[in-house]
Amino acid sequence: MSSSKPVSSEDILGQKYDRCLADFLVKTGVGFSVGVVASVILFKRRTFPIALSTGFGAGAAYADCDRSFNPARIPGTRIIPASSSVSPVVPAEPEHKHQL
Repeated sequence: MSSSKPVSSEDILGQKYDRCLADFLVKTGVGFSVGVVASVILFKRRTFPIALSTGFGAGAAYADCDRSFNPARIPGTRIIPASSSVSPVVPAEPEHKHQL
């Protein structure tokens, strides 16, 4: 018999922060690398591709982290209330119907 201890909320939060930080470093580093390569090959050693691609990497990491902490922001996700006695919200019929 193996009894698993429940994971504390601090540990879950710490894991999410660690994952977000690692994701940020990786995506920002990849963006920086792509920017350096694009700068050298395509843009005659200008700096804007480096800044732009680094920003894209940081923005993608931020969006992923935001979804990790707030899953309601994932497109298509529906939050179901905890109590089952609440009926689902159904759009109401229009008050007046158009008659021809």
